Amino acid sequence: MAIKLKIKSGDTVRVIAGDNKGQEGKVQKVLIDKNKAIVEGVNLVSKHQKPSATNPQGGIVKKEAPIHISNLSLLTSNGETTRVGYRMEGDKKVRFSKKSNEVI
Repeated sequence: MAIKLKIKSGDTVRVIAGDNKGQEGKVQKVLIDKNKAIVEGVNLVSKHQKPSATNPQGGIVKKEAPIHISNLSLLTSNGETTRVGYRMEGDKKVRFSKKSNEVI
């Protein structure tokens, strides 16, 4: 069973560890079962493509590879990294920034 992840697709994140440290991007997809996320423009790998009907030329294509959630940190509206917490506001459960205390 996978744990509850605090990063969702559409969030803006910064890479805090690894080869791509310091890069920022928007989360395109979260792979819950593997605890990884695909971030736009981060962790690019070169993939060899065989010629096909959709890509008759084939060749080498740059593509985003998944990056582990532990190496990502959510960004606040003013561009600083923060941890994420949950709280109840009325009868709604909301995510909030632990640094600035604002609702995400």
